[in-house]
Amino acid sequence: MAKGSIAATIFRVSHPLQWDNLTSCESFVNGAPSMKKESWIGLAAVTFILISFAVLGYQRWSGSSPATRGESLALMPPDANAVLFADFDELRHAAFIAELYAWAPKPQADAEYAQFLNDTGFDYERDLGRIAVAVEKHGADSMLFAIADGKFDREKISAYASESGTITKNGGHEIYSVPVGGSTKRISFTFLNKNRMALTDAPDLGVFLTMKAKSNDEAEWRARFERLAGSPIFAVIRQGATAGSTLAAQAPGGLSSPQLSALLDQLQWITLAGKPDNDRLRVVADGECNSEGTVRQLSDLLNGVILLAQAGLNDPKARQQLDPAAREAYLELLKNADVSKLDRGDTKSVRVILEITPKLLEAARTASPAATPEAAPTKPPNKVAGQKKGRT
Repeated sequence: MAKGSIAATIFRVSHPLQWDNLTSCESFVNGAPSMKKESWIGLAAVTFILISFAVLGYQRWSGSSPATRGESLALMPPDANAVLFADFDELRHAAFIAELYAWAPKPQADAEYAQFLNDTGFDYERDLGRIAVAVEKHGADSMLFAIADGKFDREKISAYASESGTITKNGGHEIYSVPVGGSTKRISFTFLNKNRMALTDAPDLGVFLTMKAKSNDEAEWRARFERLAGSPIFAVIRQGATAGSTLAAQAPGGLSSPQLSALLDQLQWITLAGKPDNDRLRVVADGECNSEGTVRQLSDLLNGVILLAQAGLNDPKARQQLDPAAREAYLELLKNADVSKLDRGDTKSVRVILEITPKLLEAARTASPAATPEAAPTKPPNKVAGQKKGRT
């Protein structure tokens, strides 16, 4: 195993809100793999499973305090294009996590990962408490900076990283720089205290440790973090005109919508998050901009998409092709979907709420129908003895 996996592991991990945060005037209405050398470190990866995507628990179950959470988010660089946050101390107690774990494919054991656990004493499934990750784009390149809170054996991790990495001093911090796999890329990390690490794949970790906040940017980020206070997992994206273009580039030809892409490009902030409710997960997407017209058009368009999807699922051909249980789960998702508009004064928003249920997870598991086995070729009848060619 390549050294430096402790950093790579933390960077790659993310599982998937107390929504009713009155101080912020927010109110909500309603892989698979085997553990190979290159893949085990991404087992809990962001995929709110991203996408593929999010999972949660209530704050009363966790030992984390709002202050600790706020400290992590306050260390995010104000120039970031996106910030992702997950509180695993809360997520481990969420009922939906058990449903998701039962639904997800189980990875195979890996001897190298077992050796990593022994060498570092770090198991992300047990020891990672919270993580906040900032994404900065610079042209075609992206850099990550993360603050990870958890239970770390500093002596073991330092010894493990020192075997193939380098150590430098910066402002009283020992910064470890280790190679990633067989590439030329490196990850740097340092211990801010016994339970907190800072990590980055940028060339200079020290830049992030001494970064001074820009008051305007800091206030913008803080306002959105406060709206999500108590949320175990969320992503806040500050974007230029890219969301719609990215969607258009990745959507299958039949699902591409130039109108939707153009409207998404006008959004200035996008928030994705979720909230558990017993055995289900409520996923909320919130898009902000300054234009009432854009919000109205986007709301009308999304409501139209929901109606068209419902009509499609009720089509006789869809009834024949889809498994009845899967079709019922999709209809339930659309029936419970809610599209609304919010006016916060300085910004306008359109919000979409979807509810992910165990039935939907099961439908996703069985969505791909088993291939119908081809009929065995019929054996030609044996020729009758003495039969002549050409005539029957």
